[in-house]
Amino acid sequence: MKKNHPLRRIVLAGAATVSGIVLLLALKPASDPAASSADGVPQGQQSVAPQGSGGTQAADAAQTQTLTGDVVKTDYGNVQVRITVAGGKITSAAALQSPTGGRSTTVSTDAVPKLNKAAVTTGTADIDAVSGATYTSGGYKKSLQSALDKAGAPGGGSADAGGTGGTGGTGGTGGGSGSGDASGSGAGAAQAKTVTGKAVTTDYGPVQVRITVSGGKITKAEAVQSPSGGRSSQVTSDSVPKLNKAAVAAGSADIDAVSGATYTSGGYKESLQSALDQAGG
Repeated sequence: MKKNHPLRRIVLAGAATVSGIVLLLALKPASDPAASSADGVPQGQQSVAPQGSGGTQAADAAQTQTLTGDVVKTDYGNVQVRITVAGGKITSAAALQSPTGGRSTTVSTDAVPKLNKAAVTTGTADIDAVSGATYTSGGYKKSLQSALDKAGAPGGGSADAGGTGGTGGTGGTGGGSGSGDASGSGAGAAQAKTVTGKAVTTDYGPVQVRITVSGGKITKAEAVQSPSGGRSSQVTSDSVPKLNKAAVAAGSADIDAVSGATYTSGGYKESLQSALDQAGG
């Protein structure tokens, strides 16, 4: 066949075309649907939600407690506090009851939000009274402390077997008892012991102290009874938190009396000493 024969040219052109197609197919990258995800991200690089994240959220939810404190009577009306505790911290606080009517409504409207904020900030019932709302503040702190006792949260400690209601007259005591706490618990928590001292009668009313002792030290102190009514409630609100702090700091009943609260201080120290005697402190 001649080189320039038409049939020869057709055969050569066809062969060249087939060769070109084969070459293109050989150079085309292999496409493996299993090698990539629908959005083009290679397998093994796609983001995956951490395993157990749902379980962690469930555990956190299980640790959240909403607790309502005792109703505390004041000269101007009842005070009752409800708190939410998560992870051992107060995450919210609200007053379910507070004095109302006339001037009391104005005082409550101003004081309660401040007390709520202070409770969340400090995480304990050791908060300052709001100026001009001594009775409401005292009742708030007492109800808050009872809620913390139920939670076993920082500032609340662990309630003893008898519970808060086991001590006589707590419902009618003056406001402002508060509590004193040593920071940190950790080791030795299993050895913690809560002891209530004897009720000591003073010229203005009974005083009774409850303490928590751990590792031979006072980690918490509070007055479960204190003088109330009229001027006594104001004195109690001012002096008892100071006495609580002093008891924890000193670790003994050898604490200074609060100025202007001689009788309350004396009764506090005597009841504190009786509690220490029971604890072996």
